[in-house]
Amino acid sequence: MVDVILGLQWGDEGKGKIVDYFAPNYDIVARFQGGPNAGHTLYVEGKKVVLHQIPSGIFHQGAQNIIGGGVVLDPVILQKECATVESFGIDVKKNLFLSHRTNLILPTHRALDKASELQKGEGKIGSTLKGIGPAYMDKTGRNALRVGDLLNKNFTSQYIKLRLKHQRLLDSFNFTEDISSWEDEFFEAIEKLREFKIINSEYYVNDAISAGKRVLAEGAQAAMLDIDFGTYPYVTSSNTISAGVCTGLGVAPQKIKEVLGVTKSYCTRVGSGPFPTELDDATGEQLRTIGGEFGATTGRPRRCGWIDLVALKYACMINGVTQVVMTKADVLDKFDHLDVCTAYNIDGQSTKEVPLQMERLPLTPEYQTFKGWNTDTSAIREAAGLPEDMDAYIRFINEYLGAPIKYVSNGPGRDQLISL
Repeated sequence: MVDVILGLQWGDEGKGKIVDYFAPNYDIVARFQGGPNAGHTLYVEGKKVVLHQIPSGIFHQGAQNIIGGGVVLDPVILQKECATVESFGIDVKKNLFLSHRTNLILPTHRALDKASELQKGEGKIGSTLKGIGPAYMDKTGRNALRVGDLLNKNFTSQYIKLRLKHQRLLDSFNFTEDISSWEDEFFEAIEKLREFKIINSEYYVNDAISAGKRVLAEGAQAAMLDIDFGTYPYVTSSNTISAGVCTGLGVAPQKIKEVLGVTKSYCTRVGSGPFPTELDDATGEQLRTIGGEFGATTGRPRRCGWIDLVALKYACMINGVTQVVMTKADVLDKFDHLDVCTAYNIDGQSTKEVPLQMERLPLTPEYQTFKGWNTDTSAIREAAGLPEDMDAYIRFINEYLGAPIKYVSNGPGRDQLISL
């Protein structure tokens, strides 16, 4: 069977640590969608490591790691990541496999991303400028180059053909930046990519399931950034929800067992887009400072606010979440009170449903206030040691969501995860 770990908010929930924690229990850890716009932060041997494309199981020698067909892959960024991982003594090529269906991010995809975002001006969506959107556009437009194409002797001519198409688009944007150095890096990385095991991952994963092996599917970004069900158009370009596991890895829905949804004990967002519970005040700044809320990929300050249970319950519903992991609970240790959004008020009407385009509506969050626990929880290792007020906060969220919080993370360390 396949278990899934994915984010339930707008990303940055701490999925990397959670995947790293559970990875020893699995034979295969696979990324099923997204690209290098996602940063999964781990702490290995006391050092901070941010993985953008390599599955977070790479530091566990017993786990095989797969970059699936639903991913868009930047070969240059992958090589830099490999160098980081190898510095810890890990043989990356031994335990990292690439699906032949994985789409490649070209230098011109990055250029198109930048040109498009610049043209939007104030209407920009907050792209990380990694070329994700244009790469997925080529995928759906049936123009993409895939990892399996590297094995074709005509790869270079295919690349030139696609590059010329992209150049015409760049000319229409009046984009004149020289990207020749990007191309040099790209082709150097392509040669390194050919050294990896390129596999028919859909057969590989299904054969593993048939053999009784355990597979963990690792999501990037989060449910509220899903191209179909997120806060469109301020979303990513892939299906970040559990259904994306089926299309990204080639497994049937009935083979998915547990869906572990990861949420912070509060809420953050990077870039543009609606954020009903955002706190543009001293409290929001306090959350940002204590939580170290700066993007792992971009370094941008994250927008911060109280937890939004309307959006969270919606995410649990569309993902079929069976277990919830609450991260960064210790960030709330110093707050006297905590607000929890339990409904939206739109034109005087209270609703517990996520509307189509909330940024166009006069939406106000309705809050229920809880007493803070004012206790340092970072050293707690057992559920019985949680403060009473913290326990009340967790129990209320449990009841609202209808999906049980099974784990609470109270710090960045691997051992700072309390089983409930």
